[in-house]
Amino acid sequence: MADLADGYVVLPGGTGTLEEFFEMFTWGQIGLHQKPCGLLNINHYYDPLISLFDHMIEQKFLQEKFRSMAIIAEQPDVLLDKFLDYLPPTIKNY
Repeated sequence: MADLADGYVVLPGGTGTLEEFFEMFTWGQIGLHQKPCGLLNINHYYDPLISLFDHMIEQKFLQEKFRSMAIIAEQPDVLLDKFLDYLPPTIKNY
């Protein structure tokens, strides 16, 4: 399924939803795909997660270029428009 997708949209959900999001998000960080990962932040559901991303950057556990991989919007059409403008970060091959 991951191979067939052009991107990943995450709706509000529980731990399984977060696990699936972070799997795709991590795969993007290590260069397994260059597809957008979007959080549909309905009623500000993902605000605590967004704050956690900022905290991870402050604590040097997440690079800013990877934070930009998480595309966030409150409306589906806005999220999909952002997908069209998505440019994946440059990944260093070791």
